Amino acid sequence: SAPGSDSAGESRMIQYNDYVPLITADRENRANFKTLLSCVIPRPIAFVSTISATGVHNLAPFSFFNGVGSNPTAVVFSPCTKADGTSKDTIINLRAVPECVVNVVPYDIRNEMNQASTAYPPDVDEVDAAGFTPLPSRFVRPARVAQSPVQMECKLLQIVPVGDGPLSANICVCEVLCFHIASEVYVEGGTADVAKLDLIARLGGDDYSTIRDRFALPKPESGR
Repeated sequence: SAPGSDSAGESRMIQYNDYVPLITADRENRANFKTLLSCVIPRPIAFVSTISATGVHNLAPFSFFNGVGSNPTAVVFSPCTKADGTSKDTIINLRAVPECVVNVVPYDIRNEMNQASTAYPPDVDEVDAAGFTPLPSRFVRPARVAQSPVQMECKLLQIVPVGDGPLSANICVCEVLCFHIASEVYVEGGTADVAKLDLIARLGGDDYSTIRDRFALPKPESGR
């Protein structure tokens, strides 16, 4: 049976008593980074398209990503500063053209998404280089990805730096201007069918997961 359940599948809590403390101040940044990635899981993937000041399309996946509110409707993602201390093209582009499209990543495009994660020169159109089909957006200049079943057109509200130098975070807070949901996964009322989306998530190292194993927990009544 799975950890935390008995042979009948009923939930039971495990109490842990022996812990290994890893004090971040005593460790290298890279070591802390690897620990963080192995513990904060699964992480959804923002497949972010941006455009440079000269009109070159960039496409890159980021797993420090989530939705954070609906007044305004907003998402955040964080392209970390490179190990050599330079900024990723996504950040450079957002500072020049403060718009982007956040595309979701289904299992079917996992290999092409992984290809887009490689470091291309800034003058390479990564949408084309990774084998994707660009679609025009309605409100922003960056392209949407036709192989993604959900795309979110966004305008950048702010970039919040956390730290400085290699592996430091650059939290991009973006307002969602428009959702594009493919009719194949659209649910009447304005949501997406989770099973049909078949999204993947990031784990530690080279590992990913799917969202195919799901369960429901009805919200408990107040005060119970």
